[in-house]
Amino acid sequence: MHPNIEQLYTIANKPTRRILGLMSGTSLDGLDIALCEVKDSGAKTALKLLEFTTVPYTADFKEKVFPIFSKQLVSLEQLCLLNPWIALQHAAMIKAALMCWDVKANSIDLIASHGQTIYHAPKSLHPNDEFGPATLQIGDGDSLAVATGIITISDFRQKHIAAGGDGAPLAVYGDYLLCANALENRVLLNIGGIANFTYVEAGSSLSQIIASDTGPGNTLMDAYVRKHFNDMLYDKDGIIASKGTINLDLLNALKSDSFFEMDLPKSIGPELFNLAYLNTAQIQSNTESISKEDVLATLNRFTAETIADGINKCIPPGTQFIVYKSGGGAHNAVLVKHLVALLPNAKLASTMKIGIQPDAKEAILFALLANECVAGTPLYAGEKATKVPITMGKISFPN
Repeated sequence: MHPNIEQLYTIANKPTRRILGLMSGTSLDGLDIALCEVKDSGAKTALKLLEFTTVPYTADFKEKVFPIFSKQLVSLEQLCLLNPWIALQHAAMIKAALMCWDVKANSIDLIASHGQTIYHAPKSLHPNDEFGPATLQIGDGDSLAVATGIITISDFRQKHIAAGGDGAPLAVYGDYLLCANALENRVLLNIGGIANFTYVEAGSSLSQIIASDTGPGNTLMDAYVRKHFNDMLYDKDGIIASKGTINLDLLNALKSDSFFEMDLPKSIGPELFNLAYLNTAQIQSNTESISKEDVLATLNRFTAETIADGINKCIPPGTQFIVYKSGGGAHNAVLVKHLVALLPNAKLASTMKIGIQPDAKEAILFALLANECVAGTPLYAGEKATKVPITMGKISFPN
């Protein structure tokens, strides 16, 4: 047996594995690093978060990535060069985090690397009938494994597509394995650049789970703030939005895209929801002269309404449920206030209430997927979450 395969076999048979979950989303704000202790697999999974940090991306990092991010036409050379380069940057961030935590690299069994999404193309976004959905994350797994000396599992989304999905959202598996409850109807809502949710009905099986993107989370608000408010990266706590007035004409124009009429599950990205989308909506609604605060207030409401619309599509009227929120948007007080009003049958709480640090949630979920990749058995979600196997990811060895 090859020594690498033998090592992987040993890790797969351990009762408990230490896994570093990495996540960098469409907000492009930094790398989330979650050190997790994962016991067993499948329905018996128990996960403990040992350490967590977010390493902010530098201005130089962003300047290199933005020219190829969510754009149809980019430099192929730059794309090729950044694939290993991003992995090496992530490796340096991992080493610094481990040093800070006084954790030895040889005590880590696996790295679960989401990579940096560069382009997401569900079928709804491209007109070519010859091609299906596609998605691309860069940050080469081999480079990361060699640089850290740790077996790395990466490129998770490709199996989802190969098995008939869109490549997103992938949270359904972790949300079910870690958050299912026999007595409580739960919505696990993540508000990152794009908003997505998983509905886990009380006592339901994995085949009954519904998971879908709903539309923009923070992506439009963040892009607008970066363009119009000097030296600000996002609307902290929704303070700017709170000073504006919602413009109904603009709101209706923003909600008029056919994406919102599509059945669940569906996925989307900033390839659609960007400043060009906003500009078109303002022209259509004759709202180009309204104040920046009013625009941001309207974008905030747009995010809230499309999240609520998505959730309400899959939960029967009158059903009581709890929304456990995570992601950057969960800190936006104005957005949360809108959601409370729009979801009268729901209680809103942080995922911390069920033992999951909200800012670490997505990194934790990828650690769990890596655990399933080496130690689990294929489980299948239902059609409402896209029927795909839980075993995802490509394995890279350090030598």
